[in-house]
Amino acid sequence: MTQLPPLDVIPLLREDTGLAPGSIKQTVALLEEGATVPFIARYRKEATGELDEVQIRLIEERLAYHKELDERRRTILKTIDEQGKLTPELQARILACRQKTELEDLYLPYKPKRRTKATIAKEQGLEPLAQQLLAAKGAAIDLHQLAAPFVSAELGVADEAAALQGAGHIIAEQFADTAAARALVRELTREQGIFRSGPARGKEGAVSKYEMYYDFSEPFKQIPSHRMLAMRRGEKEEFLRLQIEAPEEDILGRLAQLLVPGNSSCREWLVTVIGDAYARLIAPSIEVELRLLAKQQADEAAIQVFAENLRNLLLAAPAGSHRVLGVDPGLRTGSKLAAVDDTGRFLDHATIYPHTGGGRAGSAGKDLLQLINKHDIEMVAIGNGTAGREMEQFVRAALKEAGKKLPVVMISEAGASVYSASDIAREEFPDLDLTVRGAISIARRLQDPLAELVKVDPKNIGVGQYQHDVSQSALKKSLDQVVESCVNYVGVDLNTASWALLGFVSGIGEHLAKGIVRYRDEQGAFATRKQLLKVPRFGQKAFEQAAGFLRIRQGSEPLDNTAVHPERYQLVATMARDAGIDVATLIRRPELLDQIDLKAYVREDVGLPTLRDIVAELKKPGRDPRESFVASSFREDVTGMDDLKEGMTLGGIVTNVAAFGAFVDIGVHQDGLVHVSQLADRFVKNPAEVVRVGQQVQVRVLEVDTQRKRISLTMRSGEVNREKPVAMRSSKDTMSPKAQNKQQASAPAGPTNLAAALEKSGFRVSKKK
Repeated sequence: MTQLPPLDVIPLLREDTGLAPGSIKQTVALLEEGATVPFIARYRKEATGELDEVQIRLIEERLAYHKELDERRRTILKTIDEQGKLTPELQARILACRQKTELEDLYLPYKPKRRTKATIAKEQGLEPLAQQLLAAKGAAIDLHQLAAPFVSAELGVADEAAALQGAGHIIAEQFADTAAARALVRELTREQGIFRSGPARGKEGAVSKYEMYYDFSEPFKQIPSHRMLAMRRGEKEEFLRLQIEAPEEDILGRLAQLLVPGNSSCREWLVTVIGDAYARLIAPSIEVELRLLAKQQADEAAIQVFAENLRNLLLAAPAGSHRVLGVDPGLRTGSKLAAVDDTGRFLDHATIYPHTGGGRAGSAGKDLLQLINKHDIEMVAIGNGTAGREMEQFVRAALKEAGKKLPVVMISEAGASVYSASDIAREEFPDLDLTVRGAISIARRLQDPLAELVKVDPKNIGVGQYQHDVSQSALKKSLDQVVESCVNYVGVDLNTASWALLGFVSGIGEHLAKGIVRYRDEQGAFATRKQLLKVPRFGQKAFEQAAGFLRIRQGSEPLDNTAVHPERYQLVATMARDAGIDVATLIRRPELLDQIDLKAYVREDVGLPTLRDIVAELKKPGRDPRESFVASSFREDVTGMDDLKEGMTLGGIVTNVAAFGAFVDIGVHQDGLVHVSQLADRFVKNPAEVVRVGQQVQVRVLEVDTQRKRISLTMRSGEVNREKPVAMRSSKDTMSPKAQNKQQASAPAGPTNLAAALEKSGFRVSKKK
């Protein structure tokens, strides 16, 4: 084998991404130097041709894929070469592989195997017979006569039939190891296969949430992510039996054309061998492979939904620097109150019992107002769990009676209990009870959702579907990328941020973040960004990656409160000097920025994209890119499901978005479902086009099932859509797949039946405590 040259990945990445080779080359170089995606997207626009984070992450992912593929390719070539079987033609085919599946197909004949029927037949000396049967051309021959010389009692070949059977096993394995044959079966099964689900043995007629899948079928390539994950969960819990039904007749005919020469003397016998190879070796292997592929694709779709929901939740509008009273409502154990100042620093706490009756209930309002007055509270944040609506009514009544007008906002408690018991919470408040920590978190979530939610594992925030069924490593990687992207998009106050928040800043990580907080605690607030270089182990590379995303309010350097990178401070100073003013004046008088000719400052490493970013920052230093906060509220006369009536119009907040619709909190301790067909007056393919997590929406009640705790909602105008839902196809249906698909696409699913289907299929419908 000749020495292989280093992998030239640029043409491959260009084929994968469609991006310009120069942009790809520069991006790859920056990634390999250790630059982060947020840093490259924000501060290296000239180098990459203004690629955004999505494009850069695509390059990053495909780069990793091709490196893994190249490493595997080199290992396979070495292994085959050591066997003495590497030909120039085979090496060329392996080098041309662009997919891992294709590479493994080529390697399969040379891959060490366990003892098989074929290896046993070879040990019996039947390989020459197999070669003769494959090579025979012309008129038909007597197979038994050809096999007679290979009969051997000593080798365990009893008669001619046994010899032919052994030779067939050798040929069948050879056929099954043929890359072209596997590719053909894979393609036909993927394109024409039917995915079927039935009850597992002993579960026929059993009552379960998977009953709808006891007689179910659907074209394999059309199964949506949530349905595939639901069925796989049913199989894991031993309620379902799943299989892919391939177009066997078509496959066998195509395999015969591919593998058996037209002039073969043993054509009929070889066709039976193909049937054995397909049924025993190829089909099971391809089914496992395709089911794994379907799982991976379902994982990707579910993770993408989770990631988009998380992004919208993290970038929810912050209330900002206000003194807030956080309330963690409770019944028997009382409601915990926690006051924080405008920076989120904990001030005081108390417990009140407004819902238990007796003397303690009578003093609850007094205790609440005392804490509000003591700390000059400006806003009240109430968790939306157990007794949340009751607490909201109580607080509003107490404030009204006292003549106070403070905003009262319901806050999602999702993940608050997880945070309360976490190591981060124990480090922050070692002497406080878990419930008090929860109230503090609720208050801080109102001030800045991003800063507080980064302390909670995203999987516990409750904005995903089938999060425990997808690849946990892929899920964690994706969600960490979302958090990193959001944190760096918004920017972080260096002097108030927790180490959990700092840890997601470009180039920092958990270890350096804790070092920054320790330094800050010991030395006091940072006066400049450059002071970061005094933090132990905080080197120039970390400073380059992180500095632009960190803010210092009211510091000695005005540019430290902007997203302008320190490497461009001198450029800004030059612009100010040319205008006859200093940098501080330039920032105070943004109208002067419009008079600057940016083209005059273009250099080899600084182009108009960076210059435009600098001007935008100088016009609004320290600005928060998130939307402005608008307090939301629920109807005061609707606090429980019994208060709901069909046709009632309500305000609500989107809590989760899935492929089939959106869940909306309308303040009754049970989220309602707006099916995708009810999201808008037009056709909606992807719910994310219409709604996002945290969005305030107006909905109308379609149907209420108090027994099953299901609420069906609509966001459509006009008359309520009462069309019947499309029933899932069963294996008894006689319609063609094409006709079935057309019917499914044309008829909207009814929301009530869908809600039941969701629960049965394993989707966890959000319920308040």
